[in-house]
Amino acid sequence: MENSFFTYLELLELMIFFSGYTLIYFLIRVVAETGFVKRLFKTNISFLLPYAYALAGMLYLGLQLKTLFPDYSMQHIRLSMQVPLLKTWALLSILFIIPAFAKKPFFSLLHSLVFFFFLVRDLGLNIFKGSDGSVLKNDMNIYTYSLLINMAAFVFVLLVYNLFNKLRKNKAGQNG
Repeated sequence: MENSFFTYLELLELMIFFSGYTLIYFLIRVVAETGFVKRLFKTNISFLLPYAYALAGMLYLGLQLKTLFPDYSMQHIRLSMQVPLLKTWALLSILFIIPAFAKKPFFSLLHSLVFFFFLVRDLGLNIFKGSDGSVLKNDMNIYTYSLLINMAAFVFVLLVYNLFNKLRKNKAGQNG
């Protein structure tokens, strides 16, 4: 029983960092296509989505490193993992910081759908099995936090992009 509880906690951790990206992806894609946003940023900002997803992956890595502290031995890492395949899949999100992987934002969406599946699964189980709803309530709280984390990551990436863009333009204006 303990093993399934810790597995559930690890799934919740993964859902916090990655399940909300799916909705953020679609919202940003829709908003980025509007004329107002294109005029405001003078570009389609949806190309920044994989970088925000990679930032969420780095935050997840930071949490894992904090949890493992002070023993980073392979034996301790192996013993502390309940769902190693999902954790490895989650850590692969960091690869989206590499421009070659970030060229296709759709791949980051596909990557996040694995974690979104657990939310849909719990929703389906609640509808068809008619459970007490506590799991679904937990999932909705987790999903809300995930939306906040992923939106904050996107806003941060957007701010950094705009800052570097302004600095580059100022540097080009001084040289020209």
